[in-house]
Amino acid sequence: MATVHFLHIRKTGGNALKAALRPVAEEYGLVLHEHATTLSDIKAGEGIAFVVRDPVARFVSGFNSRLRKGQPLRNAKWSDSEAEAFARFKTPNDLAKALTDTELRDLARKAMSDIAHVRTSFADALGSKDYVLERLPDVVWIGRTESLESDFEKLKKRLGLPSAITLPADAVAAHRTPPGFSTELSEIGRKNIAEWYAADRDFVAWLECYR
Repeated sequence: MATVHFLHIRKTGGNALKAALRPVAEEYGLVLHEHATTLSDIKAGEGIAFVVRDPVARFVSGFNSRLRKGQPLRNAKWSDSEAEAFARFKTPNDLAKALTDTELRDLARKAMSDIAHVRTSFADALGSKDYVLERLPDVVWIGRTESLESDFEKLKKRLGLPSAITLPADAVAAHRTPPGFSTELSEIGRKNIAEWYAADRDFVAWLECYR
């Protein structure tokens, strides 16, 4: 079977997807990449698959993931700048609201650039729309976090994978946010984050045409 590379775009469900595919990856020619691998790193002519997500939801998930240092799945220590950000902003909404607060705006913008997961964009992993179009013949599957279970079934059929493999139900293996973390955004917080990630929102909407 031809090689298919799975890009792991941050906070889109990549850990759950890789947990499901890992047992059959070698047999079916699946390469499960880490965050650092981008679309341009994959040789032309080889298959590519990836997942995208609503940028506002991705922000909330990314903030909380770094707030808990990736635990319990892993323990990735904060950078000094992340420690400063989390000392100031305790919840995703605290940071989101502060983006238009005259006193906290500069600190909030710095935090958005300092917190891993939060500071990344889909273009970091995929490049420009023109480049995605250039590589489109290689793209075998684009999933959405919001519909990952049904999309995963489509992926299995497309690649001829065993019907028995499933996404993990275990929250740790799936790297889902544990109970007790704030996930709600206020109206102004949601508006601010939507504006911050306007380019990502446009990118995700555009990719829907090619799913």
